[in-house]
Amino acid sequence: MIYFNFKYRSNQQELMDDFHFQGKEMENLLSDLKRVNKWLGGNLITLNGIRQLLKKITNKNEITILDLGCGDGEMLRVCKESINIPGVRLKYIGLDANRHIIEEARRRSEAYPEIEFITMDIFSEAFETIECDIAICSLFLHHFTDEEIELFLKKLYSMTKVGIVVNDLERSRIAFVLFKIVSTLFVRTATARNDGLISIARAFKKKELKAFSKNIAAKHQIRWKWAFRYQWIIEKT
Repeated sequence: MIYFNFKYRSNQQELMDDFHFQGKEMENLLSDLKRVNKWLGGNLITLNGIRQLLKKITNKNEITILDLGCGDGEMLRVCKESINIPGVRLKYIGLDANRHIIEEARRRSEAYPEIEFITMDIFSEAFETIECDIAICSLFLHHFTDEEIELFLKKLYSMTKVGIVVNDLERSRIAFVLFKIVSTLFVRTATARNDGLISIARAFKKKELKAFSKNIAAKHQIRWKWAFRYQWIIEKT
């Protein structure tokens, strides 16, 4: 049974948080996530945030965009297809702690040599050696506890040169009920239906995102977007 609490984030674990999650169920889950995200316009929320931060970059001939919890690499492929800056080389790096997901991302991105995929835990020492201009956290932060998010954001903020784009879910009872209904029609895998509900239960209220921003003393803006999402842009100052 998956429980929803309006006041507090859930501590239930998603099935895909298991770093050993693999096989056909994993492949079908990634395809489900890709389809639902595209259908609900989630990629555009992240893409628009990236474009906003790109406007702040001048006099650079190379820009690195880092996607945390990249899944099958869909967001980076969208970036490659959608962003073009004359005279600037755009480099893309996708990180995920599950090596099976990274292998699938590489397979699905064979036509995109500009995208590099790395198996890496964001709480490892190796992660601190990564450098980027813009970091993406798309449907990623809700997988962690508040304490882990605070630690991670401080680290990520110090590693990025321009800023961070967060695209994550609103903890909404309406969203929880709607997903329970709609997922029976449009989501093919039981894992995706299960994890989708837990994701909403683990999601955020706007005041919680503001509290994280205060913790890193960052310039930020938080906007509510359709299908119960928040676009949270954190800028380096």
